[in-house]
Amino acid sequence: MKAPLIRCPWPTDELYLGYHDQEWGVPAHDDRLLFELLILEGAQAGLSWHTVLKKRENYRAAFANFDAEKIARYGPKEIAALLNNAGIIRNRLKIHATVQNARAVLEVRKEFGSLDAYLWRFVDGRPILNRPRTMRDVPAKTAVSDRMSKDLLKRGFKFVGSTICYAYMQATGMVNDHLVTCFRHKEISRAKP
Repeated sequence: MKAPLIRCPWPTDELYLGYHDQEWGVPAHDDRLLFELLILEGAQAGLSWHTVLKKRENYRAAFANFDAEKIARYGPKEIAALLNNAGIIRNRLKIHATVQNARAVLEVRKEFGSLDAYLWRFVDGRPILNRPRTMRDVPAKTAVSDRMSKDLLKRGFKFVGSTICYAYMQATGMVNDHLVTCFRHKEISRAKP
């Protein structure tokens, strides 16, 4: 009989299990996915990640599958429709931030060639491999997330405080914060960035 997999303690249901086992901490280099996760991490502010994950497909539909070029052109009509969309988090500031962040992404792409190239430079192009033994060993923010936040804010991004940036770094695999006892820690550590 196969031994049960040991995981980080936070996945409490099938939605979280799937996210933990397949996505969280995996190095992401696709600009669309990087933009999606940036928006979703900002949408989470003040809420649970579980709430955001439940609405993820609705976000993809409402925000043109996170096509930054399309979202950057959203005006009052599109914003009004989003504010009436019960499938997403209907926070005026977060919706406006999504449009602003799409515009900022386009500027970053002009300067760096891609969102990927811009973001991964904060970790010198390689994931930070932490070795947390308990959840208490996992920080809420770091000097790297502080730098990322400051630079994003300077470029006009919204909802990108240091804590959000650190959660984003975890989600996109810029940092591996799976507990060392979790089966994913070793798998992700071995994967090529």
